[in-house]
Amino acid sequence: MLLSMTGFGKAAAETNNKRITVEIKSLNSKQLDLNSRIPSAYRDKELELRNIVGRPLERGKVDLVVTVENLGAESSSSLNIPALQAYKRQIEEASKELGIAVPDDWYGLLLRLPDTLHSESSTEISDEETQVLYATVAKAVAALMDYRRTEGLKLEEFFTTRINKISTLLAEINEYEVERVDKIRMRIEDGLKKIPGVEIDKGRLEQEMIFYIEKLDVNEEKQRLSQHLAYFMETLGSPRPGQGKKLGFISQEMGREINTLGYKSNHADMQRIVVKMKDELEQIKEQVLNVM
Repeated sequence: MLLSMTGFGKAAAETNNKRITVEIKSLNSKQLDLNSRIPSAYRDKELELRNIVGRPLERGKVDLVVTVENLGAESSSSLNIPALQAYKRQIEEASKELGIAVPDDWYGLLLRLPDTLHSESSTEISDEETQVLYATVAKAVAALMDYRRTEGLKLEEFFTTRINKISTLLAEINEYEVERVDKIRMRIEDGLKKIPGVEIDKGRLEQEMIFYIEKLDVNEEKQRLSQHLAYFMETLGSPRPGQGKKLGFISQEMGREINTLGYKSNHADMQRIVVKMKDELEQIKEQVLNVM
């Protein structure tokens, strides 16, 4: 099954009159790129939090955000009255010196200034709160993994549609094969007939014609592309996740065969088919970047 690198998970829990909320978002990346925003009280837990998140996610650009809300009836902070008085006095003096009006909303202004609140909460985190924190992060990771699985199913359906389309286009090339060879032969013969005073050795001409047409033969490219398409679908159906890089390599090989088909085709209708195959393949390459 496929896993997408895109995902979102959220979980919350309450303990010790606190509500802990964890949000995790992931996007595609070649390796694990984990950024975290956590309260300062949990800084010593960051290494373990990164392990809880990093082990199951493996790859992706991941953002971890942990927030804590106080649910206690009484506030754990108190106003720093001396600081408020000092700020108010300085602002009034600045108002006189600069000739500007004092603010209408004193509280709104003063409470935004540094050190106007005293925090009375303990910086010690209990073992119970630590375990709740770890469990909540783990739940958010599980929710994100569920999201990745859902997105992986969508990707699998998308790739199957694109691969089937390329297979159909590849089969359409067959009807132009004989016509293409006959047109090449006629064009060469007509060109030689237009050259005055030239005697043509029919045997040598036939040998050169065979050599030239063999260089334009696309049977090997068609066969290899067909094999790559089958290998892509086989990899897609693997029960173990982590096929992203492998699918990327296979799509590159598919691109080489399609490009060679276009180079050798020498036929307008075949080249139009090749362009359509390239369009399907580009969509595959773009979405493969999202696969784990």
